[in-house]
Amino acid sequence: MELYAPVLVLAALAALFAVGSVAMSTLVGPGRYNRAKYDSYECGIEPTPQALSGRFPVKYYITAMLFIVFDIEIIFLYPWAVYFDAMSWFGLAEMVVFIGTVFVAYAYVWRRGGLDWD
Repeated sequence: MELYAPVLVLAALAALFAVGSVAMSTLVGPGRYNRAKYDSYECGIEPTPQALSGRFPVKYYITAMLFIVFDIEIIFLYPWAVYFDAMSWFGLAEMVVFIGTVFVAYAYVWRRGGLDWD
């Protein structure tokens, strides 16, 4: 238990700081609210009706998810490149299979029109 004491103390301090910050901002901060403060904010311009309704096209989410998936798959190439000499032919064969799988997924998304920006 002695090993976990510093971690528990740090967690308690972090929780105390978070709760204290929220409480102090509520107590000390100005309480003047107006229509502009409750209005949506879009980089200093007037909010568009689309932003007011809260709906985004599904295409936006699909593009974001594709970026995340392919970005994470590319991250797996870095350790392979660093230890390429140590893995020999087995590492090369495994990476060819991995890159082939990524290419098949990329070709599928491309063929389905997932990369078209309308």
